[in-house]
Amino acid sequence: MSRKKEERVLLNEEIRAPQVRCVGEDGTQYGIISRQEALDLAYERGLDLVLVAPNANPPVCKIMDYGKFKYQQEKKKKEAKKKQSKIEVKEIKLSVKIAQNDIDYKVKHAREFLEKGKHVKFRVFLRGREMANPQAGVEVLERIVPMIEDIGVVERKPHQEGRYINMLVVPKKEEKKH
Repeated sequence: MSRKKEERVLLNEEIRAPQVRCVGEDGTQYGIISRQEALDLAYERGLDLVLVAPNANPPVCKIMDYGKFKYQQEKKKKEAKKKQSKIEVKEIKLSVKIAQNDIDYKVKHAREFLEKGKHVKFRVFLRGREMANPQAGVEVLERIVPMIEDIGVVERKPHQEGRYINMLVVPKKEEKKH
């Protein structure tokens, strides 16, 4: 199995502790009772005895329908996953000696990406001797900022990472009209 190793929940006879603190499905406290008494209570109701806090002293068990419980956990996970939004980052590469018309062309693409709600990462690659003057790369990125500030916000100012000067631009949040 390629899935992450999940914590296995102990049920019914798998619980080995001689004494357990037992809680009913409706929250009723049965107090500290023997494992067998707790199992009997669960079987009377046609439910399972589930170990919820194995490290407590004594361990805490809850009487519940384990199948239903597991189903609800899966449902919650799916709901959480639905609400997540995948952020797409588009990368635009530039050089220190880039011409203005090339900048205009690349900014046009960046604006299209920002309009679609994507993040844009501008990267200026420093070649050879350009490494001695990384400020030149920062200046190229600073020339771009006024061209996109109406549609995007600079989230990360130009900064150096190895041979690259990077800047991250995110779309502006739209104000909701009342």
